[in-house]
Amino acid sequence: MLLTFSNVVSFAGLLTYSIIGPKKKIILLVIILSFGFSFLLKKHLKKVVVLEYLLALIVAVQLVFYIGNINFSSEWKQLPDSISEVTFKKMPNVYIIQPDGYANANTLKNEPYHIDNSNFESFLIEKDFKIYPNFRSNYSNTITSNSSMFAMKHHYYKNPKDNTKEAYGLRKSIASNNVVVSVFNKNDYKTSLIIESPYIIVNRPTLGYDYCSIPYKELSFLSRGFDMAVNSLDEMKKAIKENKNQANFYFIEKILPGHISVTKNQSKGKEEERKVYVENFEKANLWLYEMITLIIKDDPSGLIIIVADHGGYVGLNYTSKRHKKITDPRLINSIFASTLAIKWPDNEVPRFDDKLKTNVNLFRVLFSYLAEDKTYLNNFEKDESFLIVDEDAPFGVYKVIDENGKVDFKKVDF
Repeated sequence: MLLTFSNVVSFAGLLTYSIIGPKKKIILLVIILSFGFSFLLKKHLKKVVVLEYLLALIVAVQLVFYIGNINFSSEWKQLPDSISEVTFKKMPNVYIIQPDGYANANTLKNEPYHIDNSNFESFLIEKDFKIYPNFRSNYSNTITSNSSMFAMKHHYYKNPKDNTKEAYGLRKSIASNNVVVSVFNKNDYKTSLIIESPYIIVNRPTLGYDYCSIPYKELSFLSRGFDMAVNSLDEMKKAIKENKNQANFYFIEKILPGHISVTKNQSKGKEEERKVYVENFEKANLWLYEMITLIIKDDPSGLIIIVADHGGYVGLNYTSKRHKKITDPRLINSIFASTLAIKWPDNEVPRFDDKLKTNVNLFRVLFSYLAEDKTYLNNFEKDESFLIVDEDAPFGVYKVIDENGKVDFKKVDF
């Protein structure tokens, strides 16, 4: 009986901890219930052990694939110049605010979005933001887009052999000691990752930031990224109060407005999906209004950048449609059109801000501005956008927007 008790209680406790994290009261409740349940299983211990081994085997197989995904070469991150050693001459606080899936200004006005965003754009202009109406992303989802942005390099989806598996190692290029965070740290900035959900840290990379709003001790080992929520406005209020006496870099993420449903089964049809996006878009604007007002009130000379990771996919029935060959420019644009608006300190807009076209080169322009050194502008990545396609065309990575902003469809040869 003792063996059955220890087995069932230990297994139930560890499983609960893995799924929900260190929630002491819930784990204690599970242990109490499993203690009572162990009396019913005392005659079936061998069957219980066999079931546990089967579960362990399934997890072990998944772990092998996971390790294979994270242990790939990082050669793609190698930079062609010395920008990783850049020294800043300007030292404003820098705020990167990222509303997920927020389309750019020109795209919002037209079909299939057809959203009147003039009130919020007027608010931005009143607060001395410059809006870049045709900005776009290079990649189609949060992880692939942000990993490229923080590396200032193209990864081309890591030359995928299977479009059903996310390249988990790319997450390390966002939350770990990537070149952007490293540069700010070297220039004596405190770096803070303000996230409301653990989506970009579920694989627990070694953090490069000095602070993260979600500590790993509160994160479930089996988290899928959206099982907990942090109030980012409250986090910023606290951070502003604590970090007054130093230069700061903040990456602030908001999972709004997001994008349409991912799969065909989830989709309500493109018209209904658009309506949901519009509702979430309005919520995103309310949050942005509060966040911007909070920051400017405390730091009117801060460098504030609103930049999305990709578009909202409005006009498609579901996001997985991106794996099918798409030739309609409106739909391609819907995937990649991402907002960019910048409040430059003292309204001094650099003359080279016309170089701001896609996410991959954002920080190269920003560092050139902070360093007052235009030589870093000589090594731009091409402003091209890419998709993984496996339907109506041979499987592979395709360039779907060229560096001039024209819709293209050309397979990338590695």
